[in-house]
Amino acid sequence: MTQTSTLRQFPLPDVGEGLTEGEILQWLVAVGDTVTVNQPLCEIETAKAAVELPSPWAGTVTELLHEAGTMVDVGTPIITIDVGGGGAAPEPETSAEPAADAEPADGLIGGSAPGGRTAVLVGYGPRTTEARRRPRRSGAGAAARATELPGADYGSGGTDRPPPPSDDGPPLLATAPDMRSKPVRHGGLEVGRQAEAAARREDAATAQGAQPGRRGPRPLAKPPVRKYAKDLGVDLTTVTGSGTDGCITRADVDAAVAARTAPADTGEGVVTGGERIPIKGVRKATAAAMVASAFTAPHVTEFLTVDVTRMMKLRARLAARPELADLKVSPLLFVAKAVLLAAKRHPMVNSSWDEAAQEIVVHGQVNLGIAAATPRGLIVPNIKDAGRLTLPELAAALGELTETARAGRTAPADMSGGTLTITNVGVFGVDTGTPILNPGESAILAFGAVREMPWVHKGKIRVRQVTQLALSFDHRIVDGELGSRFLADVGALLHDPGSALAF
Repeated sequence: MTQTSTLRQFPLPDVGEGLTEGEILQWLVAVGDTVTVNQPLCEIETAKAAVELPSPWAGTVTELLHEAGTMVDVGTPIITIDVGGGGAAPEPETSAEPAADAEPADGLIGGSAPGGRTAVLVGYGPRTTEARRRPRRSGAGAAARATELPGADYGSGGTDRPPPPSDDGPPLLATAPDMRSKPVRHGGLEVGRQAEAAARREDAATAQGAQPGRRGPRPLAKPPVRKYAKDLGVDLTTVTGSGTDGCITRADVDAAVAARTAPADTGEGVVTGGERIPIKGVRKATAAAMVASAFTAPHVTEFLTVDVTRMMKLRARLAARPELADLKVSPLLFVAKAVLLAAKRHPMVNSSWDEAAQEIVVHGQVNLGIAAATPRGLIVPNIKDAGRLTLPELAAALGELTETARAGRTAPADMSGGTLTITNVGVFGVDTGTPILNPGESAILAFGAVREMPWVHKGKIRVRQVTQLALSFDHRIVDGELGSRFLADVGALLHDPGSALAF
């Protein structure tokens, strides 16, 4: 008995909090591979992080619907899997879930999980509906329909009235009901007077080219592609779509940008040109967050220069201890501990402004964010309830956070819920800066490079290890006195780590 194929297409799920698109970074399977439930299929990058998508079914991969590097809208099928056997292949079914007559496997999205719960992945939301686009009507088809139902549909606008006349086109005369059915020959077609006027305007537009203020068919493109083109300054009316029914894709927009920015020969053998980098993924989300923060919270920045010679000596002693041999005892570790201790004395620094409720939310624990530079842009993962950790535990958490961020594996949940942030600009050899608040937080501390500098110590000029701190805070919550006291406490702890015993 021949076993038939059952092809199913897996749409891109919403792997974040309301995200609308993601870029396929790489495929982890190939056509012909046999996959199991929850086996990673591909790695995608969203506006929050790079994550792996698990397979919702077991079966054989029959088609990869998009190449690596493609930006795909949420709900768009990305892979076809044969969940049956061999035989003739029917039309693939697009579904975010297994067949209705099959129980979800344990651990699968929507399946059973320990404790009687339903298994889900963080940020995943199965899409239950799929938007379908109506086939676009051609000009000839619209003209023919105008004869049958005068005034019912004119062009791609889908309105119930004819388009307005142009300044230079033939006037569109009002027609009485008994005139609508009167045929007039134009271009070999018998159409109503209104369709004739529309055809003449279209002929004029074709002959003269598009002009400002002229109305024409709206280019066919999905909303994310329209926004993408708008951000890049691309006029979609000048782009030819390569998708279904002439739909304009992101690749078409990129091609238009490439054609526009192609190097031009000056005639003297010198080639001039530039580069345009699409803003997407983590970089796009970071840019939007920073703009929102900068123009929402009134920023104030204070600076403090600190002699951290004692801290650096303590760091060397701790790094030599056997129990800390496998941990990275960095200057950032001591800064993080100092910030956590100072936040206990000044809890208002660890708070948020709730605009909707008109309240200040003082957080019960410190979710310490650490700004991390990655190849895809700046992200700020955080250590949940960092104040409860011992120094070795904090060192381990910082090491894991940094390693995961650099590998691009930070989960969306690890980048949400932060309450207080540190940005280590010193690792780049920078002395200080004026950091911008992470949205929803009231303070961020910039930690500069530790340098040997001449310093007055015990009445004499000595060479000491010195660093600079910069604290930016939301002046709606933190006033100058509170910000100054918090920064002074952090500086005192770094100058003399033994003072932590008094905190």
